[in-house]
Amino acid sequence: MTSGVLISVHASPFASVYEFRYFADNDSLRMLITFEGLDFSGKSTQVKLLADRLTGEGKAVLVLREPGGTQVGERIRSILLERDTAHITPEAEFLLFSASRTQLVQEVIAPALAVGTIVVCDRFYDSSTAYQGWGRGIALDAVERINTLATSGREPDLTFFLDIPVEEVEKRIREKKGVRDRMESNGVEFYERVRRGYLDLAGRLQRMVRLDGMLPVETLAGEIWHAVEERIHVKS
Repeated sequence: MTSGVLISVHASPFASVYEFRYFADNDSLRMLITFEGLDFSGKSTQVKLLADRLTGEGKAVLVLREPGGTQVGERIRSILLERDTAHITPEAEFLLFSASRTQLVQEVIAPALAVGTIVVCDRFYDSSTAYQGWGRGIALDAVERINTLATSGREPDLTFFLDIPVEEVEKRIREKKGVRDRMESNGVEFYERVRRGYLDLAGRLQRMVRLDGMLPVETLAGEIWHAVEERIHVKS
């Protein structure tokens, strides 16, 4: 393993959304790793833990989250999460998520992958399939076509689905003791449909690894690292 100097990029108004961790390493791999699941499923925690582990192994790592990650994406994020936009239609919601995603892919993800960076993203287009397709009821074939367009056909190499019961989502939202954003205010039935969507994807997609999101944080991190390590070994 090689070592290097960690560089955090803060060169733009949205730079705090992600960190670019670069180590002088000649065997960096081009991988897009995504994390999916219901709100409050622990994705963000596991994204950070995986990025730390990869960095420790001398890999170049870019950490992102959706929606956002670009100046355009951050403005769209505000629209999507603000409670005063509750009247937004399902189709408009989906297209806004897709607009943020295509900007992120072309402006950030594709260039990072081109130079051998491992990109770790908190949500990607599987979220639209689950939330806007299954949750909002938009035709799944239309969602799939727009997902492909928005990402220029770029698929994740590996996806982790952190599965938790809907009751646990509601419990964690209550424990948050803050004002719910627009997406967190959808209710139990909506989250049940979204979870069914994720379960359907996990049953069909070889790249998607379903994990018990109720496991201890350290146990989950170990399972995630084992799967990533296997994939890195295969690609090396």
